[in-house]
Amino acid sequence: MAILGSILKRTLELRERIPRIRKVNGYTQQAKVLKKLLTKAEFTALGTHYNFSKIISEPDIVNAFQNTIHTHDYNSMFKKWWFRSLNGEAYVCWPGRIKYFALSSGTSDSSSKYIPVTSDMLRAIKKISIRQLGLQSQYDFPKEHFQRGALMLGGSTHLNYNGTYFEGDLSGITAKNIPFYFQHFYKPGKRISKERDWETKLEEITKNAKKWDIAIVAGVPAWVQILFERIITEYKVNNIHDIWPNLEIYVHGGVAIAPYKKGFEKLLGKPIIYFDTYLASEGFIAYQDRQGTESCRMVLDNGIFFEFVPFNEKNFDSEGTIVETPEAYHIGQVQEGVEYALLLSTCSGAWRYLIGDVIKFTSLENYEIIITGRTKQFLSLCGEHLSQDNMNRAIELVSGELNIEIKEFTVAGINYESLFAHHWYIGTDDKVDVAILRKRIDEVLKDLNDDYRVERIAALKEVIVDVMPSHVFYDYMQSIGKIGASFKFPRVLKSTKLTDWETYLKNKAQKNNL
Repeated sequence: MAILGSILKRTLELRERIPRIRKVNGYTQQAKVLKKLLTKAEFTALGTHYNFSKIISEPDIVNAFQNTIHTHDYNSMFKKWWFRSLNGEAYVCWPGRIKYFALSSGTSDSSSKYIPVTSDMLRAIKKISIRQLGLQSQYDFPKEHFQRGALMLGGSTHLNYNGTYFEGDLSGITAKNIPFYFQHFYKPGKRISKERDWETKLEEITKNAKKWDIAIVAGVPAWVQILFERIITEYKVNNIHDIWPNLEIYVHGGVAIAPYKKGFEKLLGKPIIYFDTYLASEGFIAYQDRQGTESCRMVLDNGIFFEFVPFNEKNFDSEGTIVETPEAYHIGQVQEGVEYALLLSTCSGAWRYLIGDVIKFTSLENYEIIITGRTKQFLSLCGEHLSQDNMNRAIELVSGELNIEIKEFTVAGINYESLFAHHWYIGTDDKVDVAILRKRIDEVLKDLNDDYRVERIAALKEVIVDVMPSHVFYDYMQSIGKIGASFKFPRVLKSTKLTDWETYLKNKAQKNNL
């Protein structure tokens, strides 16, 4: 009998049936979070430097905070403060000594970023993870569902120890600290989770896949898709449900699911439920808590104080670098449909920290957002203001229209004759007429973005499309040592990243012609 499943299902149902307290104003929640953060960090080096004691005593704590603390990008935060924690100093930006540092995928300025992860942050992440798991009670799953496995395709739990701290991927850090009561359900289990070589890990999961009864899969879309393809090929079956017939839920994050969804669903034997998450190395920012929307509800009551900087020429230069004193709004001042760059102050010791993501509110009533891009990964050579959201939507629509599966893509802005052009690199294993693909991408973007449409008449003179096998993208990532759970191919290539990519393609072409 599924006794454990019955208990878990009943527990989740009871949580959902608890009478809801009246809806709390988002600003009220955020002001409480900020005061709690400032109070706990009051006597740290940063707290003393900025006189947190005085800020806490002010009647308008949010305004006092914003007028006192400087904004930070990663480089300034690390060079001024976090390097001291990395060297073992305690009470720098948060009480105590930092035990863990999450290594980011390095899609922005730095090749490898060290983000502090405190025990307070791990508790905060665990709290929201449980809250999201509780959403399963909205569905009429049988009690057996709640005792089946949950496969988390993440980084290694075998973290590097550097004398005073452990470092690794955030997914590896959180998996290493999963609650004891979840270890029974957690797959691929402790042994495989420790594996550092990504290819070996995928092979081990594939070998053991048939032994497991998986109900939930969590991971970055591209890698989950690759894993499913390997399993289907290994066992010579039609789809992943032939191996895991009880797979019901896919929890995704890291990148937008839309460009991957068409190809992903070809690997399924029946429809499943999708839950989006916005979990960054800096904290659990938002999660999808209802079906019928592609937006995620912001977590306003759990260790992160948010500020919103309008993503425009007043606050950012042409390279996406924030100005010294940007205009920043709190949750009570934002508007729907406006693009904002996020500033975070967290229980891991980030203070007015530019995470690099750009979001847009789709519902202020529900505090729901979508990610539209990154501050460094927008294309605006001549005022076209092309966002990742535009790119993802165009690929989703065009791939559906042409009935092709586009597994990866990236775009570069280049000089063209005396003006400009966009150069698209498309990864697909299907046959496609490149001229038609180019035309439809261009036409769809004109419909999605008025600025783009205008500039295609003026300064944006050409759209160039190169189509290549999807493995080229993954091979390139492997060649630069960025293969694994947290690594995503950047949607926009600029500067040295573009040069490196072009050099790789040139060398590959020369090698193939030998």
